[in-house]
Amino acid sequence: MPIDPPAASPAPTSSPEHTEFLLAAIVDSSFDAIVSKDLNSVIRTWNAAAERMFGYTAEEAVGRSVTMLIPANLQSDEVDIINRIKRGERVESFETLRVRKDGSTIDVSLTISPIRNAQGTIIGASKIARDITQAKEAERRIRLLLREVNHRVKNQFAVILSIIRETSNRAAGPEEFHGQLRDRIMALSRSHDLLVNSDWSGASLLELIHHHLGVFGHEQRVTISGPLVTLNPNAVQHLGMAMHELGTNSAKYGVLAHGRGEISIAWRIEEAADDNRILDLVWREELEEIVADRLENPSRRGFGSVVVERVVPLALDGVASLDRHGNLVTWSLRAPFEAMTQPD
Repeated sequence: MPIDPPAASPAPTSSPEHTEFLLAAIVDSSFDAIVSKDLNSVIRTWNAAAERMFGYTAEEAVGRSVTMLIPANLQSDEVDIINRIKRGERVESFETLRVRKDGSTIDVSLTISPIRNAQGTIIGASKIARDITQAKEAERRIRLLLREVNHRVKNQFAVILSIIRETSNRAAGPEEFHGQLRDRIMALSRSHDLLVNSDWSGASLLELIHHHLGVFGHEQRVTISGPLVTLNPNAVQHLGMAMHELGTNSAKYGVLAHGRGEISIAWRIEEAADDNRILDLVWREELEEIVADRLENPSRRGFGSVVVERVVPLALDGVASLDRHGNLVTWSLRAPFEAMTQPD
């Protein structure tokens, strides 16, 4: 006798109570603020995320007008929103400002939809608010950075044009011009790399010196000392040029060419008479006598001398001097500390 297969279990069905409980759980656990209001803009429900976002508890918010969250200059927006909801329109996501309980403002993305009763009549609206403060801050920072980069790039163009002109005027021939121009633009590029790595916020003086002198070798012949100083982008660019020119001169005629002698680079911060601070930086390069006798001394004033004596101090509102006496080369720079450094 054949045996009938067991009857299939009926598919589970969701009761209205179960569906309502499930939706309530979703709303309550959401990371977005979910608020409902009636057509008079009175708050009817308020989830946990709304409490975290705006600072009001559900007991404080329910029964009050949603306009308590809207800045004074945006109050008219609520009238427009209610009119659109009454027409059955869903208000697509838009970005705006809202006010917290403590009076601070918050950037939010809002989506607003009509709420209908069982008969299909519109009785209110649901609002989903997402905190986009961090995203807006990132956008503002990017815009600020782009403006800064644009400004700095224009300055770089001006500096490069000046380098081309001055190098051309002083170069003995095309090959020398090409080599000097390449080296100077690469030096600018090294300073640029430091600024990019810090989002154009600056670089430490110690890091800048290491970055520019490291390409010449003989690091054991260089002593660097001074307090921690964070240079602003303008100082990074111009002091980088000075370090390159001093290093290049040394690599041709001095310690970095022969590996004999010592270079010391030291700086200190002094209090000036007017209560301002001065950054005093000194490059001191001393060759051993036996090497100094064989040094080649250029007979003409080069672009490097112009940079360290005029261009750099002028750009930093300071004064500089370059002295050559026998086997000793000294370059000193004194400039306002605040003109060269990043504010704390």
